[in-house]
Amino acid sequence: MKYSSIIPLIGGESIAVMNKLNGQMPEEVLSYTGFADNDSHYINYLRGKGWKGEYTFLDEKTNHKPKKVDIVNTVCPCAGLSSLSQHKVRNEGHNDWMYESAHYVLGQIQPKVFWGENAPRLAMEPGKEVVAKLRDIGKEYGYTFSVYKTKSLIQGYSQIRDRTFYFFWKGDQTPLLDYIHRPHEQIEDTILNVVNKKGDPMSVVPNQKKPSDDPVYKYFLNKTGMTHAEFVAALPGPNMNLFDYMDYIGGETKCVGPSTGKTYSGWLEVLEHLKGNDDEHSARWAKSIERMVAKQKAGGSVMRKSTTFPKGHIGAFVGHYPSMLTHPVEDRYLTYREMLSIMYLPEDFELLHPKKFQNHICQNVPVKTAEDMMEQVIKFCNNRLDLIDTDYILQDNKRKCHEYAENSLQLDQFMV
Repeated sequence: MKYSSIIPLIGGESIAVMNKLNGQMPEEVLSYTGFADNDSHYINYLRGKGWKGEYTFLDEKTNHKPKKVDIVNTVCPCAGLSSLSQHKVRNEGHNDWMYESAHYVLGQIQPKVFWGENAPRLAMEPGKEVVAKLRDIGKEYGYTFSVYKTKSLIQGYSQIRDRTFYFFWKGDQTPLLDYIHRPHEQIEDTILNVVNKKGDPMSVVPNQKKPSDDPVYKYFLNKTGMTHAEFVAALPGPNMNLFDYMDYIGGETKCVGPSTGKTYSGWLEVLEHLKGNDDEHSARWAKSIERMVAKQKAGGSVMRKSTTFPKGHIGAFVGHYPSMLTHPVEDRYLTYREMLSIMYLPEDFELLHPKKFQNHICQNVPVKTAEDMMEQVIKFCNNRLDLIDTDYILQDNKRKCHEYAENSLQLDQFMV
């Protein structure tokens, strides 16, 4: 099977394709100038493996004749559908890259499968109009369409990461993909399996502060009499940060939204301790806790970003996680290599200009999650999946269920 990538970004999904095809290199990589920085890490990785293929910007080389391949994959930006987005319009410019890449790939390359990854809301109500447009594009070129909603955690990996994969299938039938459930890897093991090497620029810890220097965490360590490693191992649950532990010592459950009836006794205990300190860091913490408690008691929501501990599993490795997730044993934050490992990028993968582009690690697909999806693509190409006479299927891997459209049905009759 031959494949190409279009808008690969840092390359997690494209490396998954390579892995499932036994190290086979792409025929070419297509993109647009606006993604040059994001793509640079993947292109650097390929060049280091001896790849001599073309990397083409389609907005510069408008007359480019693409190579004919069986499979094309993409990681189009998902800002328009991200749960972090402030935009409310469903079918807005932030999703145009999905449409443009689909028109180009299906019209110019005509592979057996064109597939990509996007935000979870693609499979929900906010994504309804986007899906309708993608279906129309598929029909225009002779493809059916499917959406597969999943979590990396239930596929066996150590972060929750709700995502949606979408597929264009050449023909008039749509395959039913396998449901993938495995016991998940422990985040502690994901990190501890990393070998940081002297002289490796990826083995540097960008956040040089020690977690135990934080006055709130220092209070918890003194209160329990534990070391950092002992504290992490003794945590009562997964994916906990300092605010969650405040809830825990107050005998209350974590609540990220408006809450009624909570006393915030754990928060107030920490606040009282901080007011007895005379350093600036403690004073900032005290002001934050006072403000957050007042806002929550008034029915408001707050952002609970703070030092986070790797126990069991973590949430999606985005936002504050790279700079605030600690090592499970050592009293420090993560190296770049450990961050890359959480996305299952190869041991010899290098993030270029890491101080500037650390966030590119998060704008990515965990390699192993994408490998599971690529396995389904291979099965389709080898006629090893059941086909349904429909032009659209929506699958939910968490619930192990699917719904499909009769040609006469409207999209909103079966959209989750």
